[in-house]
Amino acid sequence: VHPNVSQGCQGGCATCSDYNGCLSCKPRLFFVLERIGMKQIGVCLSSCPSGYYGTRYPDINKCAKCKADCDTCFTRNFCTKCKSGFYLYSGKCLEKCPDGLEANNHTMECTSIVHCEASEWSPWSPCTKKGKTCGFKRGNEVRVREIVQHPSARGNPCPATSESRKCIVQRKRCQKEGKGKKNREEKRKKSNKDESKETRQESKGRAARRQNRDQRENNNKTQPKKRKAPNKEQNPAPVDTAH
Repeated sequence: VHPNVSQGCQGGCATCSDYNGCLSCKPRLFFVLERIGMKQIGVCLSSCPSGYYGTRYPDINKCAKCKADCDTCFTRNFCTKCKSGFYLYSGKCLEKCPDGLEANNHTMECTSIVHCEASEWSPWSPCTKKGKTCGFKRGNEVRVREIVQHPSARGNPCPATSESRKCIVQRKRCQKEGKGKKNREEKRKKSNKDESKETRQESKGRAARRQNRDQRENNNKTQPKKRKAPNKEQNPAPVDTAH
């Protein structure tokens, strides 16, 4: 063993040097060289830092540097995140996205272009004018639709979501608000009142007839029977024959 190599190292080093830091790492740790000014120091980490990717070998696990335009990578040729100013596409960092794709400044990736999609039109609304459906001959009717897919930055814009057209209706007068209902209510009350009046009159008539009938029966019971006058023709007056 070199005189400068120590076996009792700290920070995950298996062997180390006072001048160069870690020379080898404990199992499962990654060895990486960090630059401090003009000097490189070996360190042992549980995972590789940003800009590096890990490789495992039987004798040592190392962190290798990613490409210059890559911030994090899986291997040297497959980037997982690009540095500022580049867009990720299929593991590569590009300054400009290929045809048919667009740059997403939020994720810094090249994504597919999404066009706007709208639903089917609704049925036409009733013909109206100034919010009314009566009192006019010419008005407007409207139909609408909804946006079901909003477009991306380079996608086709969304179409109009409403349409209006002229319409013709049969002219009719408008009833004043609440007048029709009020008239129906008044008619109903009047009808009920008339029925009640007729019912009261009929009841009074029946009571009067019953009272008259009872009065006649009482009179017949209380008055004596009249004697029948004799028939003058059957019983003629006696004739005086004295003369």
